[in-house]
Amino acid sequence: MAKPFASSADTAAKEQTLEVLADGVYALTAEGDPNIGAIEGEDFLVCFEALATPVAARKWLAKLREHTGKPVRYLVLSHYHAVRVLGASAFGAETIVAHETTAALIAERGKQDWESEFARMPRLAEAADSVPGLTWPTLTFADRLTIDLGGDRGELVLQWHGRGHTEGDITAWLPQRKILFAGDLVEAEAALYTGDAFHREWATGTLDAVQALGAEQLVGGRGAVSRGRAAVDAAIEQTRGFLEVMIREVGAVRERGGTLKEAFDATHAALVDDYGHWPIFEHCLPFDVSRLWDELSGIERPVIWTAERDREVWAQLQG
Repeated sequence: MAKPFASSADTAAKEQTLEVLADGVYALTAEGDPNIGAIEGEDFLVCFEALATPVAARKWLAKLREHTGKPVRYLVLSHYHAVRVLGASAFGAETIVAHETTAALIAERGKQDWESEFARMPRLAEAADSVPGLTWPTLTFADRLTIDLGGDRGELVLQWHGRGHTEGDITAWLPQRKILFAGDLVEAEAALYTGDAFHREWATGTLDAVQALGAEQLVGGRGAVSRGRAAVDAAIEQTRGFLEVMIREVGAVRERGGTLKEAFDATHAALVDDYGHWPIFEHCLPFDVSRLWDELSGIERPVIWTAERDREVWAQLQG
C-alpha cells in the first residue's frame, strides 16, 4: 500500500517545551517540529527562526513574553525554507538578518518552496492565509556578522560555515555562554532533510567548522536541546553519520549503473534501523536521495522543488 504523501498524515499536535538555556537565552522545542529561539540583549531581543506562519509564531511569542517584554530588534533566519521564515511578520522586527545567498534563494525559488513545503507539511502551515507574502531579509552578510548584546551580555556571532543543508545556512553563536543555535545544519534525534543540500561539503568541512566552535549547549533544527559537550558532539556525529551513509549507498548504486529507485531502497535499508524511528524520516528520504543522486551526477545546484515535482518523486520512490 502506498505511503501517505510526505507529512500529510501527520496531524497530531506536538507538545512544545520552552527551555531557559541561560539567563536571557531561550529555546522552544516541539517533539521533532522545527525549533526556534531567542536571545536577550540589554534592551532588545534577537529571535532565531520564524516558524511557518504568523499565527504559529504568535503562539511562540506569547510563551516568550512570559519571560521578557523586550522588543524584537533582530530576527535571524538560518536559511530560506518556508517553515522557517514565513511567520516573520508576527515579530515586528526592526531588522531581518540572513546570509546573502539566502536572500538570493528566496528570490530564485521562494514561491515554489512555499507551495512545496505547505503541501508536504500541512499541519505546520497553521492559518496559512495569514502569511502576507515572501519574507525578505533587510540585512545580509557573506561570512560573519556580530551583534553586540550590550552590558555584560557579550556578543552574538552569526556565521556561515560553508554549504550544507542549503547554500546559505548560518548559525548563531554565543561564545561567552558556549550556546549554539545551529539551524538545520545539525539535528538531534531527527531525520535530515537534504533535498537542497550539498552533502559532501556538509559532512566534512561544514560540520567540522560547527564542531570546532566547542559548543556546550546546542539547539538544532529539530529535536531536543543537546546539553554538555558529549551530547553536542553526538548530535553532530549523528548528523554526519546520516550523510555519510547516504553518500556511501547512493554512490555505490550509481557506480554499478543502478537506478534512482535502487539507490533509495539501498539507502532506506541502511538507515532505517538507526534513524527510521525519528521524526520525518519517511517524509524526507525520497527528496534526500533524489538530490544526492543529482549531486553525484554533476548537477551542482539543487533543482527547484515544486509541488508537482514533489509528487512525482514521491510516487517514484515511496509509491
